[in-house]
Amino acid sequence: MNTPAVDNLLAQMRIAAAAAAAGLREPAPADSATPSVNFADVLKSSLDSVAKVQANSEAMQKAFVSGDSSVSLSDTMISMQKASINLQATVQVRNKVVQAYNDIMNMQV
Repeated sequence: MNTPAVDNLLAQMRIAAAAAAAGLREPAPADSATPSVNFADVLKSSLDSVAKVQANSEAMQKAFVSGDSSVSLSDTMISMQKASINLQATVQVRNKVVQAYNDIMNMQV
């Protein structure tokens, strides 16, 4: 088994967990010098990231199937799992957004 690839994946997961934890902290006051974040840009960036991971996974699959010796089975499986997890997370976010939209539309004014 290729342990550097596993270590790299574990490091990436730790970085993602730290970034998620940082995003849950209390937001800075409005008068601070932090730039505003556009929701559409963040959404597009996230979807582009998911598409990039899926394309990378597909390329690794094709390379492995075609017999490329530089691509190992473990690396291919790890990239496939990354793509799957990214897609599942995206679907869950979509489900929450749709649920929130439905809740707002069903509110009585």
